[in-house]
Amino acid sequence: MPATRLMPTEIGDDLIELTRTICDRSLRPAVDETEAAAAAGEHFPREVFAELGAAGLLSLPFPEEHGGGDQPYEVYLQVVEEIASAWMSVAVGVSVHSLTCYAVHTFGTPEQQAALLPGMLSGEQLGAYALSEPLAGSDIGAMTTRATADGDDWRIRGRKAWISHAGHANFYTTFAKTGDDRASCFVVPADAPGLSFAAPEKKMGLHGDTVREVIYDDVPVSGDRLVGQEGRGIGMALAGLDAGRLGIAAAATGLAQAALDVSARYAAEREQFGRPIAQHQGLAFMLADMEAAVTSARATYLHAARLRDAGRAFSTQAAVAKLIATDAAMRVTTDAIQVLGGAGYTADFPVERYFREAKVTQIFEGTNQIQRLVISRNLLKDLTG
Repeated sequence: MPATRLMPTEIGDDLIELTRTICDRSLRPAVDETEAAAAAGEHFPREVFAELGAAGLLSLPFPEEHGGGDQPYEVYLQVVEEIASAWMSVAVGVSVHSLTCYAVHTFGTPEQQAALLPGMLSGEQLGAYALSEPLAGSDIGAMTTRATADGDDWRIRGRKAWISHAGHANFYTTFAKTGDDRASCFVVPADAPGLSFAAPEKKMGLHGDTVREVIYDDVPVSGDRLVGQEGRGIGMALAGLDAGRLGIAAAATGLAQAALDVSARYAAEREQFGRPIAQHQGLAFMLADMEAAVTSARATYLHAARLRDAGRAFSTQAAVAKLIATDAAMRVTTDAIQVLGGAGYTADFPVERYFREAKVTQIFEGTNQIQRLVISRNLLKDLTG
């Protein structure tokens, strides 16, 4: 049961319908088999990203002049939600790819934008966002990966952790220290000498989203791949995370919607004590709470997206959306297993996968404890000076 959508343009409505068609034709039939193969380390669903890219769905919020879709963030996020309702790993990948293009689009020079964005937005390339480190986590200032000037060029040494698409990406948007108290952003091509990858992490879910450490062993990077000004990397990363959190909020909402849809159908069909279990008030009220959680999550990310589209500050609202939507996804997928009872605890139904996938949404793009820190600091800074 597709959720009610609010589209600012007819084109946006068409994009949602196109996304649903691709989800029904290509994503839903492949998700279970491909996730199982990916869990065994045998497959990465690159062909799915190629199809989405060919349809123009990997470049929606970027300018048309560089090959983007020139769509409002509100439309882009609803596309992400729709993809997540079919295949969460792919939706996360779409959000990550958008994040990898953000630095060049927002902070790059006109020459860099003209040189790099057409390839990034072509649908033929896939990016990785190399920010997190094994010991730094959400503390961006504590990163130890370092870029050293080599004439007009640079050399990067260090390790990045929990990097989606690692080993499969065409480029790595990489943040590295270029001084004791400053960092910079670089676009590192996948074939750069000295770039290598650890074994894939063995995760409890999102198996189609391959995650590894990225190792930089004196990797040479040409000077024209330093994004914008040297020393501006931390600000770029924080600004990018605001946008990235909205992507995760939308994906989490789509995941929760999928869990709700399975639960409602099962409750309407499964009979106990002579009638469908949905007619028992205790379970019906649980479904109502699940619907309220999904609707609330959608409202929070759409509100933040509209602020962003209007050019207004949205950092607090992005953190709120990420917090609300991911907590909702965890709650709704947990309740979905309860609605299905013993069947929900088996792999015969997708809700056990949804449950495993929901947990990490409360962790990446900044844990929900970090979101509370962001929200409280922004709330109080104007009051406390």
